[in-house]
Amino acid sequence: MIKQLLSLVLICGVFSATSACAKDIAPDFTLKSNGGENLRLEEQRGNVVMLNFWATWCAPCRKEMPVLEEIHQRYGAAGFVLWGVNVEEDSEAAAAMAKDLGVTFPIVFDPESKASQAYGIDAMPTTILIDRDGNVRYKHRGLPKGYEEKYRSEVRELLAE
Repeated sequence: MIKQLLSLVLICGVFSATSACAKDIAPDFTLKSNGGENLRLEEQRGNVVMLNFWATWCAPCRKEMPVLEEIHQRYGAAGFVLWGVNVEEDSEAAAAMAKDLGVTFPIVFDPESKASQAYGIDAMPTTILIDRDGNVRYKHRGLPKGYEEKYRSEVRELLAE
């Protein structure tokens, strides 16, 4: 029994914020969006939220944007919210890239890295999924093979809860 418990603790430490781990309340933040308004995470309680931390210099970030847009379009009416959290100091480049790629989900700007630090972001892209109760349930670093279906599956799971 002790070995099993230690294994679970180790898994939770390595694969932080998976559904097998203790639930952590998502750190709240308020950031300015590409629409000009301030968006606060806490106000999204009751929705499933995906935070995608990205940068314009990140090629995998650019690659995943159309997939994120498709997920946003598909699940938005079901209580799903997607925010792209740009981590750069220059918000103009991020807004231009999002526009060029046809992104319609909100882009919020984290020029002082407050949200990034609160979520322990150390890789680009990093995607966080938060359940309706405001708990971090999944954290994906980088862009692993098969990420498209994994994201869709996890969003469906959280929406069904």
